Amino acid sequence: MSDFPHQVLTDVAHRPWPLPEGSWIMTQSWHDLLFAHWPVDARELQERLPPGLPLDTFEGQAWVGIVPFHMTNVAPRGVPAVSLVSSFMELNVRTYVTLHGKPGVYFFSLDANSTLAVAAARTLFHLPYFTATMKMDWQDGRYGYTSARDTRMEGVAEFAATYRPIGPVQIAKPGSLEHFLTERYCLYTVDNSFHARRLEIHHPPWPLQTAEATIAVNTMAEAAGIRLPSTAPLLHFARRQDMVAWPLRDAD
Repeated sequence: MSDFPHQVLTDVAHRPWPLPEGSWIMTQSWHDLLFAHWPVDARELQERLPPGLPLDTFEGQAWVGIVPFHMTNVAPRGVPAVSLVSSFMELNVRTYVTLHGKPGVYFFSLDANSTLAVAAARTLFHLPYFTATMKMDWQDGRYGYTSARDTRMEGVAEFAATYRPIGPVQIAKPGSLEHFLTERYCLYTVDNSFHARRLEIHHPPWPLQTAEATIAVNTMAEAAGIRLPSTAPLLHFARRQDMVAWPLRDAD
């Protein structure tokens, strides 16, 4: 059963631009997210992006994020959420791009333990989804998360970590690094002809908490051809975020 709060559509004062024209097409609720971010070389990262998608940096610094979480309420507009279809785990590897004045997210990979979700996202949204064997639990106040991509054609892609929030909930201030890394209202991809496409989304401001994590295994960025530094990542936690999405459109 869906518990999606549709009133989020009236919470728009924080948005960097108005809601998109036309009807939104789907809902998602994201739960128990860990944002793990590493600073990376901007020139090397730009080379990993499709032509025509300019890298977005914070004070000249590029960032790569690895984000494990689980989802509910994944359903097209007007279609009831069904537990076996609308709930699954996801782990993404992301960076930040901007095009025509709209900063957004670019995904190098998205792993999920739902074959249906992977097939639909690849077909409808041109996103690099992969099926994975995943498990998430909660014990002694910490979340345990493991993921292993089912195919190794593009290299081993595995992740294993425990994490927990350690600070109060705060809304990131505009102009801060935390705001740059999380307050994004679209994603970018390219179609089969390498034309830039934009998928606009809407959600309330992120309820962020500082976090701590022990990452035992992490080859997710390496599988995408990205080298992470040996430094500890910048960590944030979010208990829940509710999102609506519009159709994928040309980014011109």
